[in-house]
Amino acid sequence: MRLGAAKSATAPRSTVRDGVSHGFTLVEDVVYVGLGLLLSGAAVVLLGSLVITFWRGLVGGSLPGGVVVVLDQILLILMIVELLYTVQLSFREHVLIPEPFVLVALIASVRRILVLAPELPKVAEKGDIQFQNAMIELGVLTVMTLSLVFCLVLLRKRHPEAVAERV
Repeated sequence: MRLGAAKSATAPRSTVRDGVSHGFTLVEDVVYVGLGLLLSGAAVVLLGSLVITFWRGLVGGSLPGGVVVVLDQILLILMIVELLYTVQLSFREHVLIPEPFVLVALIASVRRILVLAPELPKVAEKGDIQFQNAMIELGVLTVMTLSLVFCLVLLRKRHPEAVAERV
């Protein structure tokens, strides 16, 4: 008799928990859809802007001088696409996998290195302190990039099944 009483007492509580959990999942899905739409819009707008910038540079003959800006925008779009993949994965499977975040951080550090490196001669003309700061930043970015690559290797070796398939 006690078992039946305990079972009926936990049944309503379980139903309430399931309802609350379902409500939170619904809110989470709405937020993920909103984030996905915003990221998609940002990526499309940036891609359109990049195409226009690239075309103007190509036609005007200024593309070689502006290739760093083009590369910077390409890597920014790539970061947004990786974030969009993370949102899509979280929406689809309701899990948060660290690998896409590490990949976005890796792209961001490489992006900064590629923007900073061509500016070094200009910074060197401004003075020793600014050049020294730029070199320190470049060194920190290099160490961070190597650390992030190491993290990606460890993540793939430790949990190969944690890398979700792109559909």
